[in-house]
Amino acid sequence: MIKRRSFNALNLSLALSLSLLLTACNKSAPSQAQASTPVGQPVPVPLTRFQPSVANGTPAPHIAPVGMVWIPGGEFSMGAADAPDGDEVGMQATRDSRPIHQVYVDGFYIDKTDVTNAQFAKFVHATGYVTVAERKPRAEDFPEAPPENLIAGSVVFTPPDHSVPLNDHFQWWSFVHGADWRHPTGPKSNINGKDNYPVVQVAYEDAEAYAKWAGQRLPTEAEWEFAARGGLAGKPFVWGDEFRPKGKWMANTYQGHFPNSDTGEDGHVGLAPVASFAPNGYGLYDMAGNVWQWTSDWYRPDYYRQLDASGKVARNPQGPDASFDPAEPNEPKKVHRGGSYLCTDQYCSRYMVGTRGKGEVSTGTNHLGFRCVKNGT
Repeated sequence: MIKRRSFNALNLSLALSLSLLLTACNKSAPSQAQASTPVGQPVPVPLTRFQPSVANGTPAPHIAPVGMVWIPGGEFSMGAADAPDGDEVGMQATRDSRPIHQVYVDGFYIDKTDVTNAQFAKFVHATGYVTVAERKPRAEDFPEAPPENLIAGSVVFTPPDHSVPLNDHFQWWSFVHGADWRHPTGPKSNINGKDNYPVVQVAYEDAEAYAKWAGQRLPTEAEWEFAARGGLAGKPFVWGDEFRPKGKWMANTYQGHFPNSDTGEDGHVGLAPVASFAPNGYGLYDMAGNVWQWTSDWYRPDYYRQLDASGKVARNPQGPDASFDPAEPNEPKKVHRGGSYLCTDQYCSRYMVGTRGKGEVSTGTNHLGFRCVKNGT
């Protein structure tokens, strides 16, 4: 069993909220102009030229499983392109997504959409599975925690009703007792009528358990990016070069003033049903925005430098052997991909393809979901 964060003189809810980190979105990340760089933190790396993607010509080995599509695999340039117009927030998002390096992945099947509430409910009904957020924390895991704090719950976006400085994420994230996949924002919320919405409030082991039950697995970071690019190379977005081509919204992101006023100009305030926007070139929906997605790779900010240093094409990379985040070196974190409905150029531009998020493995949120893959053989 994966344990939650260690408790050390902090209220349990604060400890779990902190594990959200600056999860994927942190405007206050160190400036690229800083002279020193912490151990493991990537130094600013200039953009390396993207090479054309070369997809395998091998056809799908059999008919795709229901709800999945065949991704042919092949060789591609992995990493983040420059942010359009070179805006500061977008460029900070590329810090751990460089250098651009060559990667090869075998073909695989992938879900067309994020796993939905209806799909996850079917799994829970069949297995009796209880998610991490629904489990009461054990006293032996948190020996310093007062008993009254050992209550099940999860991390929820709780926007303030006024403008706040963007250097303190506790202004808009809270640990909420009773928040879980059936009650995404707390015990008074529910998912009635939302069968086709992405399931959220799932920790890594919850996503992994679902995938195993379905005879599938979670994608590697390289597989996820190859699929997200949809055959395009070097583009900042999964659909191309412009954030809003011809004024059209292409993903569920944040409009208005972050974090206190989501105006919903893209048609959605908060989560949207899956497949609410156009698919990418491989027929995949929501590979940018709506909810972050778990991948199977451990997170290290310098992992791309390690791959690039070999001078070879990385074949089916599985991620580093262990997690290391200089900001929280003792917290085991997996890579998140895709961005969410909270991403905005005011604070987080990680709806840009190639950019990376990160999350402590036992922490779910109401902007984090997943999709599954299946081997082609």
